[in-house]
Amino acid sequence: MDPTNKPNGPSPHYSLYQREVFKQGGSNGSLPSFSVHPEELQESTKNKLNDRGYFYANSNAGLGWTDRANREAFYRWRIIPRMLVDTNVRDLTTELFGHRIPAPILFAPIGINKLYSPLGELVPAKIAGELGLPYCLSTASSQPIEAVAAANDQGASVKNESNSVHKYDGPNGGNASSPRFFQLYMSHDDEITISLLERAWKSGFDVCMLTVDTWQLGWRPTDINIANYTFYYPGSVGNEVGTSDPVFMRKYGKDLENDSGKWIDSSVWHGKAHTWKKIPWLIKEWKRISGGRPFVLKGIQSVEDALKAHEVGCEGIVITNHAGRQVDGAVGSLEVLPEIVDAVGSKMKIIFDSGIRTGADVFKALALGADAVQVGRLYVWGMAHEGEAGCRHVMKSLLADLDILMTVAGYPALRDVDRKALKYNPHGVYPRGEQAKL
Repeated sequence: MDPTNKPNGPSPHYSLYQREVFKQGGSNGSLPSFSVHPEELQESTKNKLNDRGYFYANSNAGLGWTDRANREAFYRWRIIPRMLVDTNVRDLTTELFGHRIPAPILFAPIGINKLYSPLGELVPAKIAGELGLPYCLSTASSQPIEAVAAANDQGASVKNESNSVHKYDGPNGGNASSPRFFQLYMSHDDEITISLLERAWKSGFDVCMLTVDTWQLGWRPTDINIANYTFYYPGSVGNEVGTSDPVFMRKYGKDLENDSGKWIDSSVWHGKAHTWKKIPWLIKEWKRISGGRPFVLKGIQSVEDALKAHEVGCEGIVITNHAGRQVDGAVGSLEVLPEIVDAVGSKMKIIFDSGIRTGADVFKALALGADAVQVGRLYVWGMAHEGEAGCRHVMKSLLADLDILMTVAGYPALRDVDRKALKYNPHGVYPRGEQAKL
């Protein structure tokens, strides 16, 4: 069967993107301008950004052992291919908080995107809309909430105009915009927190994702070496959510004249820990504002915390160690995924984050029980190369990688992907020559 003539199924034929690249090269000599091989992509990003931009995305806590642990955990799980399975039609769709999405991949919340492209968060928000994938906006965004929502809508309109076959439903049915999650760094000023939640809800962000592992930045030597805190530099970016917030500006706007870090230091990475006692209040306020939409905790790494999250009323958790940027020498997120799934997987949605680089990584996380994964550094590296085109190329490549892997490995649908698809090698050591380099 001609691969371009496969029967339509629930998911787009993402695999055809590889043929498109091959055809452009063979027909007119048009080649991709950068490699999507993860290690090569990270390395080439160094040539596209200044040190402050590069290390903001790529710095790790301490010696970087947690970042390495993330990759080693993936290396120890091996896929078991199955043969003579009809994979001509794949079903990569999944349901996430009332949204039927075409693939189990979310754009992770990453702040200060103007470090990588002049349009900042408008770039990945638009691409997420085009692909129909959920976009998660960081409180540390370098674009206002409302502008990011508009860019996401713009991308979704492109998707629906260009592909009338694959449209995905939102919580209220119909051809909704792409799902939008708002990642909250919670201030200790409740009035500001409520203002952010209200703005997010009015802008179509219908899942609240509270990050609990980064109320202050971890010790990151590569950032320390160059005093890499962009908010204190002339022309700093990253304050846009604060400077566009009426409550913050009314109460603290004048302080910005003498303290450019007022927004970040007071409301985002404020250095004063929250506790479980605060979570029921936040959930109650979000439910009031949103009419009962889901609430998720991001940063869970233990069974005990997962159970507590369910106990206080969370509908989901994100299993992540902040990509190794907070606690050096911590467990790899994939190491703890199976035991957390066993404890709460039947009770709440589980999103996996930290270390995703390839389609095989996505497959392994899903096989171990995640409902979906978040991808961050990959799309940042892409937009650092070519803005919108680079971000689109990286994410379409990841989708093609996952689609092709499921095709050739003999797994036609996500429902076929479970722990029987993997074999664990406790002695596997991730090759040093292959690890991401800083």
